[in-house]
Amino acid sequence: MKEHKVFNKDLSQKNIEEITKSIHSFDAIEGGFGSRNFIKNITVKGIEMNIKSFKIPNLVNKIAYKFFRKSKARRSFEYGNKLLSLGVNTPKPIAYFENTKLFTFYSSYYISEQYHNELTYRELINDHDYPGFEDILRAFTRFTFLLHEKGINFLDHSPGNTLIKKVGDEYEFYLVDLNRMKFQTMSFEERMKNFAKLSPKDVMLDIMCDEYAKLYPSKTKEEITTTMYFYSHKFSTYYVRQETFKKKYYFWRKK
Repeated sequence: MKEHKVFNKDLSQKNIEEITKSIHSFDAIEGGFGSRNFIKNITVKGIEMNIKSFKIPNLVNKIAYKFFRKSKARRSFEYGNKLLSLGVNTPKPIAYFENTKLFTFYSSYYISEQYHNELTYRELINDHDYPGFEDILRAFTRFTFLLHEKGINFLDHSPGNTLIKKVGDEYEFYLVDLNRMKFQTMSFEERMKNFAKLSPKDVMLDIMCDEYAKLYPSKTKEEITTTMYFYSHKFSTYYVRQETFKKKYYFWRKK
């Protein structure tokens, strides 16, 4: 097995050694959460960190990641640094590790600083009475507009992937789960499609449409509302069909 590792330049040699030890003993670290990917927390010289262990890919992807595509860990690291350079918050990238065999990719890890948030977008979906509900949603829409203006197409712009924290009278937003992202000039359709995975609830869509219309004068509020609703409902329909299929599939497998 061959190991490839990359660290941000501001780390001390001691920290690099401690992080490397943690990766090598990842299975022995207590705690953690996740199913497809697994996350564990460590502290190195007083710095809290997350280690994200990506699921070992299937054979086709093992070959693809070995020869043709960047690993999820590498993309997370590089995209995280790119976001920070563009003035967009994300937990600070620290390092990534890749393990490969002669002809195939095997495993990878992404390490970033721990960020202590107060909520994610998901809490707003589940609780419309959450304190500051509308203010947070409007601020989140402005944040998304900022991403679009900077040419950041966050393909996993979904309820759990933006961490939110109130600082004074303002809200800070931090992107996580970074491995699916494009940096490009975004068309109107791409901008509206980027909201599709967030919420199927009309009350939330109405607020986001209203706020986005204030920021994007080249389209009317009606055009924004119609298009955002279209992509949101399209994704919701697809998601329900997928979940129904999965339930039937796993039910058959258990039999």
